[in-house]
Amino acid sequence: MAQIPKEKLSQVAALPFRIKDGRIEVLLVTSRETKRWLIPKGWPMKGKKPHRAAEQEAEEEAGVKGEIEDKPLGSYDYWKRRAAHFDLCRVEVYPLEVSKQLKSWREKGQRKSQWFPVEEAAHQVLEPALAHLIRSLPEHVLDVAPTE
Repeated sequence: MAQIPKEKLSQVAALPFRIKDGRIEVLLVTSRETKRWLIPKGWPMKGKKPHRAAEQEAEEEAGVKGEIEDKPLGSYDYWKRRAAHFDLCRVEVYPLEVSKQLKSWREKGQRKSQWFPVEEAAHQVLEPALAHLIRSLPEHVLDVAPTE
């Protein structure tokens, strides 16, 4: 049986955001175990493009739907806690412009979710590279915004 290489595992994540009163806000969710603030993420799904898997994670973990980009904003690394050890994971992050918040979803009640202004969201997450991606969002959103 083939061994999974120990270097890095890959995950996909959605960075849910909305524009409210001309300002960008980011939706963070808590992890189920440590209750840390993070973005909805999970493992790639067989038969699904990475951005679609990230979109599904956002719906399951945060109860949001919207327009997800098919190119990642960037990636960050973090140590995933396992029963007996930690694994290094590389997470590809896809911006998701939220258009709908569901009344109920799969992991409702298992996690908290909250909207934060960009800078505050960046302060809430532990991973410096994720904070950097969150801070880069306004510039990215303005770059891809349709022109009139």
